[in-house]
Amino acid sequence: MYIDVNIMVCVTQQKNCERLIQRGASLKDKLKGELFVIHVAREGVNFLGNHKESEALEYLFDISKNVGADLTVLRSDSIVSTLVDFIENKKIEHVVLGEPPIDCKDESIVLELQTRLPKCSFHIVSSNELK
Repeated sequence: MYIDVNIMVCVTQQKNCERLIQRGASLKDKLKGELFVIHVAREGVNFLGNHKESEALEYLFDISKNVGADLTVLRSDSIVSTLVDFIENKKIEHVVLGEPPIDCKDESIVLELQTRLPKCSFHIVSSNELK
């Protein structure tokens, strides 16, 4: 008997986040879990008015649907707290994120999430990994 495991993929409004969703889908298949894809937009940012960003989110929405997940977009100025709340509410056990840029590794969302959620497994996908 399998116990479902919840997996969350954090994406930005960039098409190259498809590789993160694919990694999450692989985990979903391997662990027999449920996959959640999330994007947190800062309050007041009009990404729908930006053609490239809205096109990228629509693309990621389609990719998410193809792997059996919904893309959730939340608005908040506290990105980490919003992600932590989502993770705790959905009982997420595995989190897939992109690798932070080299110049901000010490102040990254990844590091803060790992500190606040020590029981979660984090899967960091480097920017040079192929889809």
